[in-house]
Amino acid sequence: MVRLLARVVGVGIETADMLVNEVLSRPMRDRKAVARYAGLTGSPDESGAKRREQGLARASNVRVRRGMIQLAWRFLLFQKESALALWYRAALPIAVSARARR
Repeated sequence: MVRLLARVVGVGIETADMLVNEVLSRPMRDRKAVARYAGLTGSPDESGAKRREQGLARASNVRVRRGMIQLAWRFLLFQKESALALWYRAALPIAVSARARR
């Protein structure tokens, strides 16, 4: 399974191995469960009438979260003409230009 996943452009052997061993080997119900496990869901803070978002949840598997974020950036780098990459560039032009400068 690692070799099959590593054949995807932008996914290396180490990332594929991490995904298989840390995520794909666990029984997850749906993609939301995967996002919760990786800590890619929001962390809301509600106090009385105040509601705000605190960013990504901290109670998660840090290795998986870091790997999935790197994988998302690599997807944008290697799959520039995909529908998702085109949508991202159109929706967030400031973030794309800031990331390109680094």
